[in-house]
Amino acid sequence: MKEGNFLDRVMEFEQQLESTHKQFRELIGFVAQMTEENHSLQLENHHLRKRLEEMDNQTQTTSKRQHRKKSPNVDIGEGVDNLARLYNEGFHVCNVHYGSSRKGEDCLFCLSFLNKQNV
Repeated sequence: MKEGNFLDRVMEFEQQLESTHKQFRELIGFVAQMTEENHSLQLENHHLRKRLEEMDNQTQTTSKRQHRKKSPNVDIGEGVDNLARLYNEGFHVCNVHYGSSRKGEDCLFCLSFLNKQNV
């Protein structure tokens, strides 16, 4: 092997090592950035879960209070039945034309409202 050729190969190898070292440093920086972001997201996730639990507990407490206030003797279906009877008698039960005469025509608003109440 010639001396010039050997030196060229050593210099080429040195450039490859420098390039690899640069790529390695960039990779380390990227991993550090991703690690910090992951840690930040984990903290945020933890705080959001904690807040969600607090809100869920508040909702359950409010729901229990409202459930206690409701009268157990009230039949919810009775009101819907009365509205359906009024509709069949020819009156609007929708919020758009409530109480006015239907004049024998069906009203999509009323039908939609009654269908929602029956589901």
